Amino acid sequence: MSSPVLDVRKLTMDFGGIRALDCVDLDVNAGEIVALIGPNGAGKTTFFNCITGIYAPSSGEVLVEPMGQLQRRINGYKPNKVTELGMARTFQNIRLFPDMTVLENVMIGRHIRNKSSILGAVLQTRHTREQERLVVEKSYEMLELVGLTGFANELSSNLPYGEQRRLEIARAMATEPFLLLLDEPAAGMNPQETQALEALVDRIRQKLQIAILLIEHDMKMVMSVSDRVFVMEYGQRIATGKPEEVSKNPDVIRAYLGEDEDD
Repeated sequence: MSSPVLDVRKLTMDFGGIRALDCVDLDVNAGEIVALIGPNGAGKTTFFNCITGIYAPSSGEVLVEPMGQLQRRINGYKPNKVTELGMARTFQNIRLFPDMTVLENVMIGRHIRNKSSILGAVLQTRHTREQERLVVEKSYEMLELVGLTGFANELSSNLPYGEQRRLEIARAMATEPFLLLLDEPAAGMNPQETQALEALVDRIRQKLQIAILLIEHDMKMVMSVSDRVFVMEYGQRIATGKPEEVSKNPDVIRAYLGEDEDD
């Protein structure tokens, strides 16, 4: 049996005297959709920031095994190196380039796979022109995947909110990841947009056969799309399992309902 594409072991993150993550274990297998859930302040986004190079963990290991490659430890990798390796993410707050078109935003993501040299770009060699053509072609493919080809030449700032979320996903996908990390992709969406997002997440998995790890507060979406769910509270993992198992776990129910403990 192959190793997980992501294997996080005893991940710990301290900010001064505050322990934001406390020995968190989490793994994602190839082609799997895994959800990371928990109340506000549980440490979910801190976890994402630690595994994508934004923060350097205080201790623990972040191990990845891209398809066809050996497992490697990526603690200390810079965010751009993590992306080059094949882990792409979106953020809670939309981070598009508002003065660029929809297509240009996706092309920014795609350029990480561009094999042209700086000299080639200056001289506009045949190889460079071919690479640029591929950037545009692959960017259009990602727009088609998320249903935004009709907006290709619109400024990204003119898109409705739900479409901006889709564009962020398209830009992340343009980097050709083996693991897509989605940080609250349904935040601010209405029920119809969320339902369309569920279908998109499943379509990405089916068509591109990549693994997806998402942080999400919409429990209906979590239960619908996830193969497994990890639950955090106060920086610790308190439960893991299939969606139906986790939804009945008394520790999870207590964490979400905020029941007082006497001990």
